[in-house]
Amino acid sequence: MRNFRELDIWKESRILVKEIYFLMKQMPEEEKFGLTSQMKRSSISIPSNIAEGCAKKSNKDFARFLEISLGSCYELETQLILSVDLDFLQENKINNIINSTQLIEMKITSFINYLNKHN
Repeated sequence: MRNFRELDIWKESRILVKEIYFLMKQMPEEEKFGLTSQMKRSSISIPSNIAEGCAKKSNKDFARFLEISLGSCYELETQLILSVDLDFLQENKINNIINSTQLIEMKITSFINYLNKHN
């Protein structure tokens, strides 16, 4: 069994969750159960699936959970862009978070590739 607490991608994705929760305080109240809720769920899904995947015995199964986590990253990135499109947030307020999200995406992808090679 792997220790998810030692993985940089898990640590970095926890920081991302915190950033999203702080950012969501700037969203309109009427989006509380809409886009705001969805963005919180997407961000939480990233470290959660990394941790859950660590409990899997095979690299193939672990990689599958990392793929789910990666999908949540892409989902979150899309939602951040949509929040600007809908004039809920300003682009300059989300650029750093998008950059963090993209960095996590690259690291997860690299980890998936590594696991698939060592299957």
